[in-house]
Amino acid sequence: MSLQTKNLRVYYQTLRGDVKALDDVTFNIKDGEIMGLAGESGCGKTTLANSIIYLTPPMKYIDGSVELDGEELPIWDIDSMNTFRYKKVSIIPQYAMNAMNPTRKIGKMTEELLVSKKISYKKTKAELDRRLDLVELKNDILGMYPIELSGGMKQRMVLVLSTLLNPSLLIADEITSALDVSTQKAVAEMLVEFRNRKIVKSMIVITHDISILYQIADSILVMYAGKLAEKASTEVIIHSPMHPYTRLLISSLPKVGVKYSEKKLTGIKGNTPLLFNPPVGCRFKDRCPVAFDKCIKEPPFIEIEKGHFVACWRECERNA
Repeated sequence: MSLQTKNLRVYYQTLRGDVKALDDVTFNIKDGEIMGLAGESGCGKTTLANSIIYLTPPMKYIDGSVELDGEELPIWDIDSMNTFRYKKVSIIPQYAMNAMNPTRKIGKMTEELLVSKKISYKKTKAELDRRLDLVELKNDILGMYPIELSGGMKQRMVLVLSTLLNPSLLIADEITSALDVSTQKAVAEMLVEFRNRKIVKSMIVITHDISILYQIADSILVMYAGKLAEKASTEVIIHSPMHPYTRLLISSLPKVGVKYSEKKLTGIKGNTPLLFNPPVGCRFKDRCPVAFDKCIKEPPFIEIEKGHFVACWRECERNA
């Protein structure tokens, strides 16, 4: 087992009270698995990612555990996490194209990063050159400033930097959102290539674009309002989703070759709830087209079929 989270709770501290952004989250990622993480803005995707690697105020650890390759990560202690960060778990953050220091040449920046982890730049240089070749970047990029690179080049360079020490888990947060379609495909394919070459053992790929996940992910975890809604293989989530929220999410996507005049896209009525004081029971019930009396109680996130987990009372009763 590569990653295992149990009952993870992480809130945001505000003057109005705690925002329950990540509330009782339990899931596993197997060795070699690329797991997509999907859901509307504010559902907790980035909070989950940051909780695993860099939990800082105003984020507040409440409860739960995260294990990577059988070893518990001290996510509540930012200093203790330095031992694991970059070497065991690494992240390509949102807006990764702006993540590099604009005042440093890329080679110097890379050297400083390695030195901070007590790694010899000279001993790593040969592997760095191989990684640059793998993502189709020339070696002379090391003598350039970030501003001299295109968006796609920056994204690929950040991919190299974040995986240079072969972390067990790589978290990629919205890494294709600011790229054109052809560059999106190239970056997505590189993620798969890094997994296939065992440069990283497993991945969490966060995106609003489920079509990207359909191309590269082995499984998809759907979140809603800080809770887990559904997790299954990518094929099952796309073609046979069980949770009403997942179904509506999938139905809102455009299909290739289908004209709007022939079939209008359907959105999801209403808004996500405020998480200062989230609704009792199922957090999706006020927007759910099939909600019933039992939804006043919180549904468990249980395995309906092998490898298929759902938090929905309708599906619990149907499969009882």
